[in-house]
Parts: sequence; C-alpha cells; structure tokens
Amino acid sequence: MVSEKTAPVAVVMGSDSDMDVMKSCIKQLEDFGIEPIVRIISAHRTPKIASDFAQNAATHGIKVIIAAAGMAAHLAGAMAAQTTLPVIGVPIESSGLGGMDALLSTVQMPPGVPVATTAIGKAGAKNAAILAVQILALSNEALSEKLVEFKKELEQKVIKKDSKLQ
Repeated sequence: MVSEKTAPVAVVMGSDSDMDVMKSCIKQLEDFGIEPIVRIISAHRTPKIASDFAQNAATHGIKVIIAAAGMAAHLAGAMAAQTTLPVIGVPIESSGLGGMDALLSTVQMPPGVPVATTAIGKAGAKNAAILAVQILALSNEALSEKLVEFKKELEQKVIKKDSKLQ
C-alpha cells in the first residue's frame, strides 16, 4: 500500500534516524505548497514494501520520489529499479565514512536505472525538494512562478549580506 493520501512527491527514508536531515526537504516542499507523502521504508529490511511502493507510486498520483538512506542502503536505487518515475537520491551521513558510502551507492547506478543524486545531508535534502519542484514545474505554471520568486529571494539574500559588508 502506497498511502491513503495523494501527493505529487513522496519522501521516503530508510530509517527514522534520517528524519532529522529530511525535515529540511519536507519543509522546502511545504514552502512551495507541496504536502508530500512521507514514509519510512527500508530497501533491505522491508524489500517487498519498498518494491510495492515504487511499483504503485504513479497510480497513486506520485510524480517524483525522493529517497534518502545512509550507509550503503541504496533505497533510491531500489526505488528506481521498480518505477519509471524520476527518483532523487539523498545520501545520509550515518557511518564512519562521512556519508561517502551512501553517496557512492546512490550515484553509481547502472545504465538504464538513473537516480538524480544530491549532496550528502541537509543541503542535499533541501536541493532534492527544489529539484522535485523544478520537475513538477515543467507542467505546472503556478510552481514555475514560485520557482522564479524563490530564485529572486535567494538573490536578494546574497545582495543584502553583501551590502552589510560594504
């Protein structure tokens, strides 16, 4: 079962310990007016649930899956193998390797099974949300306009910080 709720974006993480990082992703989506489906699904501990979720996501209105996992859990790859939807992977720092294991297991996908991979941790989580919005904005004018405003706000923040130095 995917979820009773419908949303264009699903945020899936391999463990509840990933929630600290993924809160920034969820908040960024909410700032754009998207209330995502949020699930904890493990590629290795609940593989049947992960497979079912990915295979049925599109029929439940999901258009983009954001999948976060630490170590070499590879949740994003497991999702991408089971769906034609865009999958964005967020590597989580959760081992002595500083997240490099998660980064490499997310980014090194075989040909034909792409996963868009963001930076390790909170910056990557936030960028995953923005990338999901950019994908959705291709066919949603309201989201496209929100993205333009978002970029203008980023610009103004930097200009303001620079003016404080002058």
